[in-house]
Amino acid sequence: MACINNHSTTGSASPSIIDDLKGDQSWRIFRIISEFTEGFDELSGLCDAISIFGSARLPEEHFYYQKTVELAELLSKEGFAIISGGGPGVMEAANRGAHQQNQPSIGLNIELPMEQKANAYQSLSLNFRYFFVRKVMFVRYSMGYVCMPGGFGTLDEFFEALTLMQTHKAYPLPLVLFGSDFWGGLMDWMKHKMLEYRTISPEDMELITVTDDPEEVVKIMAAHREWKNRQRHQHPTP
Repeated sequence: MACINNHSTTGSASPSIIDDLKGDQSWRIFRIISEFTEGFDELSGLCDAISIFGSARLPEEHFYYQKTVELAELLSKEGFAIISGGGPGVMEAANRGAHQQNQPSIGLNIELPMEQKANAYQSLSLNFRYFFVRKVMFVRYSMGYVCMPGGFGTLDEFFEALTLMQTHKAYPLPLVLFGSDFWGGLMDWMKHKMLEYRTISPEDMELITVTDDPEEVVKIMAAHREWKNRQRHQHPTP
């Protein structure tokens, strides 16, 4: 069962974010440390959480928005907490599905000059200035990733997790791409071009699952939770 402690268009970058890169670097380090500290403190009681990524630009009536709500509800009914990027679009849909099932609905928000606006379905909302701190929180507190159709940010999270698992820098976790019509071209390119050039190995492709079925995602995550629980019992933390 999930648990947690109670505690579009292009544009110029935000001046406040750019100014942060120009000033005293020692103060920047303190800001980074404070974000790590807050994230670790607030999320320390979280367990059995699934991160759902996807575009901020998909409206409520979009097929994949609705599928995300459905998927988040199904995962929540199975006792999973839901983590999203905290913004609109698919992120909102993920938090909305968890909220409707009264399960932990976490939003890891990021300060951006456009698109990012915190959605109303978060039971815990954290705000980050730095992408790299936010990505650590996703990896540290998720036991599975689901990538709905999205843009560069979704691809960033997908390849970050894929790289960490390929290089054995992170424990194995299910990495699911939802929507074969959207992800099919990328998968074909990886299978043909990357394998043809031998920049990846055939077994690397086994780290990824592509599906259009929310029920399959739930089964994958439930099976991984059972495996993880067995590992905990066999190798308890001292």
